[in-house]
Amino acid sequence: MRGTARGTAPVPLSVLDLVTVGVGSTAHASLRTSVALARLAESRGFERHWVAEHHSMPGVASSSPAVILAHLAAHTSRIRLGSGGVMLPNHAPLAVAEQFGTLEALAPGRVDLGLGRAPGTDGRTALALRGPGRLDEAAEEFPRQLAELTRFLDDDFPDGHPYARVHAVPGPVQGPAARPPLWLLGSSGFSARLAGQLGLPFAYAHHFSAAGTVPALELYRDSFRPSAVLDEPYAVIGVAALAAEDAATARAQVLTGALSMLRLRSGRPGLVPTPEEAAAYPYTPLEREFVDGWLATIVHGTPDEVRSGLDDLAKRTGADELMLTTNAHSGAARLRSYELVADAYGMPTAAL
Repeated sequence: MRGTARGTAPVPLSVLDLVTVGVGSTAHASLRTSVALARLAESRGFERHWVAEHHSMPGVASSSPAVILAHLAAHTSRIRLGSGGVMLPNHAPLAVAEQFGTLEALAPGRVDLGLGRAPGTDGRTALALRGPGRLDEAAEEFPRQLAELTRFLDDDFPDGHPYARVHAVPGPVQGPAARPPLWLLGSSGFSARLAGQLGLPFAYAHHFSAAGTVPALELYRDSFRPSAVLDEPYAVIGVAALAAEDAATARAQVLTGALSMLRLRSGRPGLVPTPEEAAAYPYTPLEREFVDGWLATIVHGTPDEVRSGLDDLAKRTGADELMLTTNAHSGAARLRSYELVADAYGMPTAAL
C-alpha cells in the first residue's frame, strides 16, 4: 500500500493519466502514449500509474479505465496500476468487482481500485450512464454502494442476504485470492471523512481543487481509525505538473491545458489545442482571470523549478505521495516532462 520514494524525491511519485487527445492527434495515438508513459514510469521508479474515468470529453480518452489498465498490464511487469478513479455511482458494484477481479488475475498484486462518487462528466451524460431516476440519488448512495462492492470483492455477504449466492468472478469463490486494495478519491470533505472512518487510503484532487487540499487532508487524518488495511493515514494528492527544458516552453504547454479547461467549463469541450492556438486565443478579461488562476495551481517550468515546487507542496500539505498529472497538447511533451522530473530527482534509470 505504501510507496517508496526514489532518488531524492521527498515522497513517492506516481502518474495520473487522463489519456489526453490533442488537435491533429487520435485516441489511438494517445493510448500508445499511455503505454509508453507506463513503461517510462516503471523504468524510472514511479510508484503507480492510475487512469482517470471521464466521459463525453473529446480531449480525454479515458472513459474505460479497466480496459486501459488491462492493456497497460500487458506492457508492464512491476509498476502498480489503478483507477484514479472509477466513479462508482456510474456502475453496478458487481460489475466493478468483476472488472477489477479480472485485472487482479491479469496482474497479481499490482492493481489499485480507486473510487470516486462524482460522475466524471456533465449532468446529461451522467443521466445517460446511470439511467432515469438515478442521477440525484447516486452520490448519496455512495457509502451503500461501497459496502456492497467490498462484500463482492471479499465474497462475504451474510446468509439470508439477497446476494449471498452471487459471486464476483474472478474472486475468492474460486479459492484463496488477493483482491485489489480500495482507495477513496475526493475533492471535498465527504470522501476524506469516509476514508478516515473506514481506515482506507485517500487521494485528493489537488490538481483541480487546490484550495481545499489542506482542510481535506486534516479532516482525513482527524477522522482516521486504524483498520486491517492501514494502521496510520496514507494520503496521496493529484498534482498538475509539467517540466520542460526552459520555462517558456513549459508555459506554452500548460496554457494548452488551461484553454482546454476553459472551454470545458464554458460548455465547449474539444480536443486539447496546440500551443500556437492557445497563445493566439482572444481571451476576455474574465477568461484571462480564469486561465491565470488555473495556471497558478500547476507546478511548471524548468526541471529545477518543478522539483522545488513539488518539494514545497509535499512539505506544505504533508502528503504521503504525489501523483503527477501532465496535460499538454502532445504526447511527446507529456513523456518528456516525466523524464525530466525523474532526472531532477536522480530517480533510477531502471526499475529497482
